[in-house]
Amino acid sequence: MKPLEGYLVVDFSQFLSGPSASLRLADLGARVIKVEKPITGDICRSLYTTDLIMNGESSVFHAINRNKESLSADLKNPDDIVLIKKLLKQADVMIHNFRPGVMERLGLDFNEIIKVNPRIVYGEISGYGNEGPWKDRPGQDLLLQSLTGLTWLSGNAGDGPVPMGLSIVDMLAGANLVQGILACLIQQSRTEQAALVQVSMMETAYDFQFEAITTFYRDGGALPQRTKVNNAHAYLGAPYGIYQSSDGYIALAMGSIPVLGKLLKCPDLENYPLVSDAFDKRDEIKQIIAVHLKGGSTQQWLDLLEPADIWCAEVLTWDRLVTHEGFQTLEMIQEVRMQDGYTYRTTRCPIRIDGEYLISPIGSPMLGQDNESIWKEFGGEVTRES
Repeated sequence: MKPLEGYLVVDFSQFLSGPSASLRLADLGARVIKVEKPITGDICRSLYTTDLIMNGESSVFHAINRNKESLSADLKNPDDIVLIKKLLKQADVMIHNFRPGVMERLGLDFNEIIKVNPRIVYGEISGYGNEGPWKDRPGQDLLLQSLTGLTWLSGNAGDGPVPMGLSIVDMLAGANLVQGILACLIQQSRTEQAALVQVSMMETAYDFQFEAITTFYRDGGALPQRTKVNNAHAYLGAPYGIYQSSDGYIALAMGSIPVLGKLLKCPDLENYPLVSDAFDKRDEIKQIIAVHLKGGSTQQWLDLLEPADIWCAEVLTWDRLVTHEGFQTLEMIQEVRMQDGYTYRTTRCPIRIDGEYLISPIGSPMLGQDNESIWKEFGGEVTRES
């Protein structure tokens, strides 16, 4: 039995942040009913991150909405709102990520829903919070990365701002919401009281940078300085970075520069004996390392460094990663099936409980596929099609 079996989550969210939260709750055993707009559904169904279409819809929708039911409902239709509230009356958790004010206009805000269900855990994700000059702006990942300083941490010093290659703020906001919801479910089990869990993408992006921002304040407001070559962390010294070899790339984490010089048979590195040199002279040290490592293969360098317990790794591409024993041992890929029989492979939940993987064979839902069964179960009538 999974830990959240018996819990009901009603999820109104779209895109990535909210659905990533409800996905994790579903993996933990909760029943998740995804409420979608008729005809078009979650806009993520047609939000293509690549030109890959899976079963007529976006690959990202299938990846993030597996193991859920779909209920098509018009939130501007009073009849549908009546039925939605019947559903929420029995729910343990409700999630949305609409902009501030939208749920108030629909009559589905926290203060209204606790009249229907005085013990519900009500979770919401916004872009910028409910106050301030940015509160009505779109909460989109690239925009949040740009506004919160994240883009000045990746890339080399001369590159300008560099965004991360994933929707990292969306995913972290979803993870933060899950933490808040789980804490409030524990509280709910003791008090039977409702709770409002609020997460903003902006606050999430700031929290993600807690090390860098703490350093910024302690360092008199000095901006982070990326290295000119092989930057991997704006604050860490040499050799921290990714370097090209004769046949690929190798990642080097923290380590003594003179020791590295002896192991690599690079005498120039032995000219930097002080610990402070790794920070004060990191650009010139990294340049020496970069030139030297091109003279040998990745495996050659790994064979020298790994036995000496130097933190290093080969830089793998996905095609090589998925065939590697280290990846296959984890059994991270599962196959899931949609209601119409369409199957696809995707990642599983990374959490294990009592040694067991949290997996489910259920794929993403067709839009409105569960309307009839849900309305029957919760005392409504089926009056509209998806």
